[in-house]
Parts: sequence; structure tokens; C-alpha cells
Amino acid sequence: MRRLFWMRWMMAGLVGTMLTMAAGAEGPVVATALGKVQGKMLDAGKVKAFLGMPYAAPPVGELRWKAPVAAVAWKGVRDATKFGARCEQWSIWKDYIFDDAGPSEDCLFLNVYAPVAAHAGSKLPVMVWIHGGGYAAGSGSEPRYNGTALAEQGVVLVTLDYRLGVFGFLASEDLAKENGGHAGNYGLMDMVAALRWVKANSAAFGGDAANVTIFGESAGSFAVSTLMVAPEAQGLFHKAIGESGAAFSTVIQMGTVAKRGVQDQAFASSLGADNLAALRALPAEKVLEAAQKLGVVRFSPVVDGKFLPENVAALYAAGKQAHVPAIIGWTHDERAGTLSKDMTAAGWKAWAKEHQGERAAEFLKAFPADSDAQAMRSADDLTTAGFIALGAWKWVEAQVKTGQAPVYRYRFDLPATPSEMHPEGKYAFHSDELEYVFGTLATRHGATWREEDHRLSQQMMVYWTNFAKTGDPNGKGLVAWPRYDKSGELLFLDRAVQAGPDASRAQFEFLDAPSQ
Repeated sequence: MRRLFWMRWMMAGLVGTMLTMAAGAEGPVVATALGKVQGKMLDAGKVKAFLGMPYAAPPVGELRWKAPVAAVAWKGVRDATKFGARCEQWSIWKDYIFDDAGPSEDCLFLNVYAPVAAHAGSKLPVMVWIHGGGYAAGSGSEPRYNGTALAEQGVVLVTLDYRLGVFGFLASEDLAKENGGHAGNYGLMDMVAALRWVKANSAAFGGDAANVTIFGESAGSFAVSTLMVAPEAQGLFHKAIGESGAAFSTVIQMGTVAKRGVQDQAFASSLGADNLAALRALPAEKVLEAAQKLGVVRFSPVVDGKFLPENVAALYAAGKQAHVPAIIGWTHDERAGTLSKDMTAAGWKAWAKEHQGERAAEFLKAFPADSDAQAMRSADDLTTAGFIALGAWKWVEAQVKTGQAPVYRYRFDLPATPSEMHPEGKYAFHSDELEYVFGTLATRHGATWREEDHRLSQQMMVYWTNFAKTGDPNGKGLVAWPRYDKSGELLFLDRAVQAGPDASRAQFEFLDAPSQ
């Protein structure tokens, strides 16, 4: 016993020494609540970056499928010059590029970017980024999320990783019994733990814990809309930005533990695990391999009665969301070029008759086909709405109806420059705005950017950071962005930025209306 104690003591000392040695003699040092971290300088010394800092303990072993618990403090100076591991995930999207050591269950890390002059007491606005990826993939280490350019706009930027897929959202009956009915939503709970870390530590990096903006894209935007009604997240953020996604969509359906629990229990049984101990003992690779056979969005947030007391739409309808300023929008062509391929006016009218029946005439008023070109556009509008836009529109309308804070709406319209991912160069696809928001155009492979791309990126960074600073995206030198909740107008982000009415409203209203 005594020998074991001394071995543990020596190992702890060795780890502390390694942390100090790894940090090296250069780089900024900040004292967090858990210990000191040493980061590095970026962009010729204009920005300080602190990478791979733990905000919760590794969710492994007995902590797999449990709420995050506090990370263990360390002695010495921890190296914060490299990203931590990304969470175990799908690897099916070829546009995903990472700058970390690889996937692991030990992945609850976050990264902070701050202006070089930022210091404790600077009280800069904090922006916390939640990455997308269908709740199944993605990481804060993706180069397109590099926070250097945004930090240079006078904010402290935080990017984070959270448990994904089966590790983040398994909601079996056994888990519900173990936690008094609470099951699933571990990935969302990770986000809340990260926000608590921000509240406790952002001042040390120059941030203002009383001025935090959460923002995300795709599943990250789904998460933002969900955190706005999650009781555990209330008070941890003060503004919200949702890009291309909302929990009002049917793409990622949010069931109940009662329904999902039966399915997830069957999944656990399929792995030969007859209890939670056995399930937690299984190698992560085996669990992930089995989960991937069930589909990308099979494991996602659930209404558990605890973290999420009710359905998200019902909570908004009751006015139980966070009443904070919001920016909500999506791209012009979230999903396009599929249904519209080779479409003609005659073909679209035939499609409407086949798929809409007695509502075909009404449908064609909202999605017209007076020409072949118009029919193709209508087909792209329909697939865009079905994928993302309709759900995000419902979020906007719900927030306007029961919210008590400004709402700003946008649509990203600038067609993507041809690249390896999108050789067409004719659409503004899902996620195309990301490199503009972060000022990271150079990270998109095979793209040759135009003057209008760089100009729009600069404008968007200023809009986004102005909003983080004051709750109003407007500022000197920018096209005026009207409040949607007051004017019904949105901002169109294109070669020439301009505000105008929502010409797509009739489409959303038709799709949202119950069929008779």
C-alpha cells in the first residue's frame, strides 16, 4: 500500500514536471481556476491562443454516458499550444479537416483566442463557438474555425469539443433508471459545462463573463436553439447566433426518452451488453462501429424531462426561452442541384400534381414554374426549405412571437467560388458562410477567392462581433441591418449587401400549413 502511494506521488510529480517542460520558456501564461496554462502567439504576435484546455474530466470508464464532472487541477504550467483530441465520431464528410492528434473519448477540451493586449480586466465580449456535423462529427480544431481573425476584431473567442453520436446522446432505459429518468443529451451537457468554464475563467483571458455570445452552425445552430430553452444553460450566455439550423427541423428529430429509450436499449443489447457496466467496458471502436450502421443522426438530443423539460417548440411557444438578442439565418441554397437537375416547367407541374395532389395549384403559387429556369429555382427552394430553411424560419417566427429581445435575420446569398467541394460555383450551399464568418477563406482547398469574397468576409466579421459587443450588429460603414422583429426585413449577404423583405415567406407558410 505504501509502495503504491509513493508510486502515485512520483507519477504525479513527473506529470507536473512534464507539463512545465512541455510549456517551454516562451509563450503567454494565464492562471485558470485549475492551474496555469502556457499558450502561443499567432498572426505575428497579434493574437494569443491557448489550445487543448480541459473543461471537464475525461468521460471514460464509469463516466461514459454521465453528466460531465469537473476536471482535475494540475501543478506547474500546462502546455496549451496544441489542440486536444477530437471526440469519437463519424468520418464520412470529405470537407472535414482537423488539426489535432486524432479521435478519442478523452476529448472535452476547449480553445481560447484573445487579442495580444487582452488582460484580466479588459472585459472583452466572449464568443463561444459550437461546431456542426449532425451531432456526429466535427471539432473545434478544424482550420476553418481558427479564431485569430475574429479575436483581432476585439473579442475573446472560445471553440470547444463535445461528445458526439452514440457517446453524446445514447438514451437507453438503463441510463434513465440510473439517473432518475435523465438520459441522453450528454453532448449538450458538455456545452453547458464549457459555458460554466467560460464563466469561471474568461476574465483571466481578458473576457467578460457577463457578455457571452453562443453561436453555431448546422448541428451547432440546432444546439444554440436548444440551449436557449435548457434550464441548466440559463444565465450562462447573453446573446445567440444560429447559422443554418434549428431544433424545429425534422432533419434531426427530437424524440422522447420513452420512445428512444426502447430503441437505444435494443442497440445496447445488440452489442451483447446486458447491463451498463458491460456497455461501458466495451471498446469505443466497437460501440462506434455499431452506431454508424444506424445512420448519421440516429443519436441526437432527446426530451428527457430534465435537461429538456418539454419539446423545444412547446417551450418557445410558452415563452420559456432565454430572452436574449438573436441573429438567425441560413444560406440561399442549403441543399440544391438534386431535385432541380434537368427540371423543366412541365416536369415541375407534373411533380406538383403527383406529390401535392389537391394542393398542387396552391403549391405552384408558392413554388412557381412559369419557365424552366423558374421551375429549377423552385425545386432548389423546396429542397433548401426541407433540409434547413423551414426549421430555421420556424425558430425565427417563434422567437419573434414570444421573445422579448431583438431578432436579426439574414440570408447568405453569395454563390461559392469553385473549389474541390463545390466545382459548380453557382450555389451558396450549406456551411458556405463559415470561412467568411471566421475570416479563414484560405483554409478552403482549391478555392480561388475574389475581391467580393474578402470584402463580404470582413463585413460579416464586423457584423458578428458588433453584435457580440452590444447586441446590435450595426456599425459605422456597414449597410443598415433592420430588426426583423420590428420590420420583417432581413439582410441579404451577397456581393452587395442589402436589406429587404422576405420574398420566401409564402413558401414557408405553405409548407408549415397542415395539409387537409
